[in-house]
Amino acid sequence: MPADPTALPAERTPGALQERGHRASLAALTGRGATGGGGRLRGLIAAIADRIIDTAPRIPVRDLATLRAQFPGLTPEDLADKLVAGACAATATVGAGVGAAVMLPVPPAMPAELAAEVTGVAAVEIKLIAELYEVYGLRPAGNFRQRAMACLTSWAEERGIDLAKPASLNVALGGQMRRELRQQIMKRTLRNLPNLAPFMIGAVVGAFMNRRDTRRLAEKIRKDLRAHQVPWDVLPDSAPAAPGNG
Repeated sequence: MPADPTALPAERTPGALQERGHRASLAALTGRGATGGGGRLRGLIAAIADRIIDTAPRIPVRDLATLRAQFPGLTPEDLADKLVAGACAATATVGAGVGAAVMLPVPPAMPAELAAEVTGVAAVEIKLIAELYEVYGLRPAGNFRQRAMACLTSWAEERGIDLAKPASLNVALGGQMRRELRQQIMKRTLRNLPNLAPFMIGAVVGAFMNRRDTRRLAEKIRKDLRAHQVPWDVLPDSAPAAPGNG
């Protein structure tokens, strides 16, 4: 790659040119140095929020009986630990993929890569939260869609929903919920931007940050759910199905 004649001597190397290209792309995404960039980022976040809201009811969630059948002999805390470990591995994989993708010399699809990471991580974490509700005997009331919206609210607010307040479930699809969700996605997006910065690019960093953030979220949710935990032996239909007779 020919050196840029307008660059400083230290910048006239292929590596420096690649780094400058990454900086330019990141600046364009976040609105630094580009007219209207902030509006584009807000539009991207709004689109991601709508996609997550639409996707949440379609995320497959295992009920308690299924979880106990798949992980026999575990206590509630042991089972929760298993679920968290699996979710952390999944979000780490998402982060590693995005971290590797942005190592390309010119990442023209950086907004698309970022959107894919946020939505992918959200799906994993919402599924984790829904299954933690099952493990702690606190399945939200309502049909599958209403339960999904409760778990989406829990994800957006990073806390366990108080099931003693049914009103918290009724606003799940209202304007307030969408605003809160978009704020949460904004925080997550801004937190993920260092993954794309030149001095932190790479699969290892992306995996580490996602694993850390998913574990931190799980700890918050579990702390809230433990305070209202219902023992398995008093729950109807919570035991794993008995093996068939052939």
